[in-house]
Amino acid sequence: MFNFDGQLHPEESKILTHTNRGLRYGDALFETMRAVNGKLYFWEDHYLRLMASMRMLRMEIPMSFTMEFLEDEIQKTLRSKDLDKAPARVRLTVFRKDGGRYLPDNNDTSFLVEAETLEQPFYVLPEGDYEIELFKDYTLNADPLSTLKTANKILNVVGSIFASENGYDNCLIINQNKHIVEALNGNLFVVHGNIIKTAPLEDGCLNGIIRKKLIELIGKLEDYELEESSVSPFELQKADELFITNSIMGIRPVTKYRKAEYGSKVAADLIGKLNAVARLG
Repeated sequence: MFNFDGQLHPEESKILTHTNRGLRYGDALFETMRAVNGKLYFWEDHYLRLMASMRMLRMEIPMSFTMEFLEDEIQKTLRSKDLDKAPARVRLTVFRKDGGRYLPDNNDTSFLVEAETLEQPFYVLPEGDYEIELFKDYTLNADPLSTLKTANKILNVVGSIFASENGYDNCLIINQNKHIVEALNGNLFVVHGNIIKTAPLEDGCLNGIIRKKLIELIGKLEDYELEESSVSPFELQKADELFITNSIMGIRPVTKYRKAEYGSKVAADLIGKLNAVARLG
C-alpha cells in the first residue's frame, strides 16, 4: 500500500496523471527517513527541513500539514504494510497539484507516502570494499536551491549510471568552483587526524539530516574538531578516512579513491554515537 493525500492505495494503483508537476517539471520535494518499530528517526528535523524547503519553493503549506498530521499519515502507511513493528525506509513526497506550465495554476499541495522493509533496525557500518571516483561530466550550482532535497536529481541519476558503467560504488559531485560538494547519495566527510571536515552549505551541498546530526555530535566531542569548509580534490588522497552519510545508511566508509586507501576507525566510533542519538531523539 501507499498513501496519496490520506487515502491508502494498492501498490499497483496508477493515480498520478500525465499532468503531474513532479513528472513534468520536477516540481516536488521529498524526505527519506528510517523508521524502527514505528519510531521515525529524527522526524522533527525532517519535518522542519521540509517546511523550510516548501517555503523556499513558494509552495502553499496546507494548515493540515502539522508535524502530528504527517506523522499520523506515515504511521498509517507503515501499519498498512505491517511495518509498524519492523525497520522500514519511508519516503514522503510533496508536490504542487496538477495544472499549469512553468507557472502553476495554483500552489495547492499533494503528498505521497511510501514505505519498504529495511534489513537492519539500527545503523551498521558496512563491510567490504567501497571505491569512489569524481564525476566531472557536469557540475552542481553552488546556490541555495542545490541544498534542497528536490525531485530534480538528474545529475545524481547520470552520475550513478557513470559509476555503474565504470565499476565504482559511488561518485563525488563537484561545483562550478571545482570544489567537492557531496557524494551521489549523501554528504561527504573527510578525516585528517582529529579534524573532520565537510563542505559548507554555501558550496551547494544537500542540507542533510545526518550531516546536521554529526556536526552537532562532533561539536560536543573533545577528541575531534569539526570544520565546515570547501573540500579540494587534492585533499582526498592525503586523507585518513572518507565517509558518506545519509538518513537510511547512516555512515558508509569509503575504502578506495584512485591510489589512496582508507581506514574506518573514526566512522566506527561515530556510528555508535549516532545510533545512541537516534534512539534518544
